[in-house]
Amino acid sequence: MISARPSIDSQTFTRTGRLLKSVCSAFALTGALIGSCAAADFKAGALELNDLWIRASVPGQTNGAGYLQIINPGASADKLVAVQSEASNRVELHTVITEDGMAKMREVQGIDIPAHGNVKLAPGGYHVMFLQLTGPFKQDSLIPVVLKFEKAGDVRVNFTVKPPTYNPGSQSAGGAHGHGTDMKH
Repeated sequence: MISARPSIDSQTFTRTGRLLKSVCSAFALTGALIGSCAAADFKAGALELNDLWIRASVPGQTNGAGYLQIINPGASADKLVAVQSEASNRVELHTVITEDGMAKMREVQGIDIPAHGNVKLAPGGYHVMFLQLTGPFKQDSLIPVVLKFEKAGDVRVNFTVKPPTYNPGSQSAGGAHGHGTDMKH
């Protein structure tokens, strides 16, 4: 038995090749975009640092607070132990606690980042406290900061200055640490 195959002319073959090439390019571009969306804003060893932001200063404001998420996909815990920036005379790590029904800020000596875990520094919980600003935080500017980790070492990052009314939504401000309140900085 002889079967007849349809013949494909060279023009059809060329068009099919171009279409296949376009589809492959689209898949490759989609993969690259997905990969870049998942990439960390900054890296410190195994740590991934994302969503670094500060609210813009309002007239007369002398202090400010910075927020970020620290993801640790690694097998070893780490600790954020200090922060430096020329944007203020002093920078401290703080948390918010409630005493006698009042929310109060307290300096902490470090923030633990568990292995295979994450910590979110957010309004009402852990945050970077910029004391005695050297100038106001201006909306849409970048504030250079050095985060110092016990194991991952020093990493230079930039905090993005958001509008003074910026509120990223209702979130559990203390992350896994349970330090959430409605206190805003």
